[in-house]
Amino acid sequence: MSKNLIYIKDFSKEEVYEIFSLADEIVADVHRNKVLQGKTIVLFLPETSIRTRVTFEKGIHMLGGNTILFPPTALDKKEKIEDVIGYLANWVDAVVVRHSDLTLVERMAKYSNIPIINAMTSQNHPCEILTDMYSISKLFQNFTKKKFLFVGGKGNIGNSWKAASELMGFELEQCCPEGYELETIKSYHDLEEAVVGKDIICTDSIPSKAKEDFKGYQITLQHMKKANAGAILNPCPPFYRGEEVSEDVINSDYFVGYEFKKYLLEVQQAIICYLLKK
Repeated sequence: MSKNLIYIKDFSKEEVYEIFSLADEIVADVHRNKVLQGKTIVLFLPETSIRTRVTFEKGIHMLGGNTILFPPTALDKKEKIEDVIGYLANWVDAVVVRHSDLTLVERMAKYSNIPIINAMTSQNHPCEILTDMYSISKLFQNFTKKKFLFVGGKGNIGNSWKAASELMGFELEQCCPEGYELETIKSYHDLEEAVVGKDIICTDSIPSKAKEDFKGYQITLQHMKKANAGAILNPCPPFYRGEEVSEDVINSDYFVGYEFKKYLLEVQQAIICYLLKK
């Protein structure tokens, strides 16, 4: 069986650091146009996927590989997923899939002898959070010693930050309205209290049906001033000014900036290379 990335916990802490080291090498241009020569990777990505498609597709091509793109709806048919993946394995070397149904992605991995990479489901988003940790590690040498706050409800981003904290051992707390708590981590219902003493504040976009409940949970410049000195704001894109974050905080130095996500390219390249090596 191949090694896959369906959950963050599919990697050990040591393997995460191996991927970070491999990403460092790729950033330093060690592997460009070499390691994926002659390899073909199928991408199942929706038309609305901007950052994920650009970084996966460009990253594979930069390493010498080929891509074939399908919409995720190509998997929503009568044919069983084990038959789809059984045939694909004859011709391609890995599959990157973004699909709302985590169980479908799990079944792909179960029956596959080539690596399956989860590019996002409605329940988790491992590549995004692994990249965020890598980017944070470039800002803070001992990032696992920092205090993280996730402001948002239970969902794919919150679940993934929780999984990352359990794997890597950093302190994570949550701030949200009642009824949106993640299990087993400390939750606040008062944002003014929650931000105090935090180093890294992460947000997720608010589902339309939850907007009324999340009134009063918008991160503003004044909130960030109550966090630790040198604190950063890491909103998960797409973020919406005036909803989970204010205009003034995005225009401030607390916002990590758009370059924070530039490592999506190299970390996803590193993930592909690592899984193919395994």
